[in-house]
Amino acid sequence: MNLFKADLHIHTCLSPCAELDMTPKAIVREAKNKGIDIIGISDHNSAENVVVAKKVGQRENLTVIGGMEVTSSEEVHLLAFFDEDEDLLKFQELVYENLMPGVNNPEFLGEQVVVNEIDQVLGFNQRLLITSTKLSISKLIESIHIFEGMAIAAHIDREGFGIIGQLGFIPPDLKLDGLEVSSRVSYEERRKRFPKRHGLSFITSSDAHYLPDIGKGLTQFLIKEPTVKEMKMALSGKGKRKIR
Repeated sequence: MNLFKADLHIHTCLSPCAELDMTPKAIVREAKNKGIDIIGISDHNSAENVVVAKKVGQRENLTVIGGMEVTSSEEVHLLAFFDEDEDLLKFQELVYENLMPGVNNPEFLGEQVVVNEIDQVLGFNQRLLITSTKLSISKLIESIHIFEGMAIAAHIDREGFGIIGQLGFIPPDLKLDGLEVSSRVSYEERRKRFPKRHGLSFITSSDAHYLPDIGKGLTQFLIKEPTVKEMKMALSGKGKRKIR
């Protein structure tokens, strides 16, 4: 087993709420400088910068996990991660098919930039990525698992777009793989605020929209290799894998 430091919630310049300097190249460099082993790319309702981020990560010897922060019809944010790009892109297609209609207004919401490995702009995503999908949280989790992915409820400590803030509770029948809390929530506060977690493990991530925020929230995974499959096993405590 090996111990890996991971920040699984990082937005690139594809997310309209992220800084334009959040390019895959800059993100990987920042993570490397901070001694992080695994990063997750999780833009809003899209994964169009993931393949490039993975290429940059491979070149710099840093593991990049492909993912997305998808919004359910209940306006709950859910983190979805996949080992295979093919599965992630199939999930992206499902999300695009069910995204609420609308066109991004960059002057009001921010640009949604698709870039290459050397920070050149390839184009702009015109969809309204900041909106929700027509899919319920249970349907999204089911779809993530069909595509062999990992489903984690994002920033459950937040009122806006957190599962408890939106629904009032965590439905016990949801097949979540884990729960994410913000870096500002201490271990003691987490225990007090979320005593009923239905056997689910917590991760902490940065939810970085700016380069300096990368690594402000970290989770340590004791796993054989840095993959989604292994991290799912750690979240459920299988085969001596665990999180810290």
